[in-house]
Amino acid sequence: MSQDDTKSDAQWRETLSPDQYTVLRCEGTERPFTSDLNAEKRPGTFVCAGCGHPLFRSETKFDSGTGWPSFFDTLDEAFETQTDFKLVMPRTEYHCAKCGGHHGHVFDDGPAPTGKRFCNNGLALRFIPD
Repeated sequence: MSQDDTKSDAQWRETLSPDQYTVLRCEGTERPFTSDLNAEKRPGTFVCAGCGHPLFRSETKFDSGTGWPSFFDTLDEAFETQTDFKLVMPRTEYHCAKCGGHHGHVFDDGPAPTGKRFCNNGLALRFIPD
């Protein structure tokens, strides 16, 4: 994972809210249905809240009913993945390719054309309208 080694843990704590820090730097998960980004429908780009790296276009966002912003595709070179064994069944976890921030997990139950559901913590995102 290509993490942003220029920031210390203390600098991340200064840059992020406590909840963002928990999600992005400690692989936490926000409660479902708490993110304002669930209802975001304007054209634009979703970027990493930690470093501003572009991750998703609004055209790939869909309502999965899970309570977290969900997308069926990512921008090129947005994420790196690893297997997460924290629950009984292994899951594919994804992190920002630029800063290493944890964003969520990807599942194979999304819509066409990819069949993927990138289930993202809203706290890990920032929306930039077109």
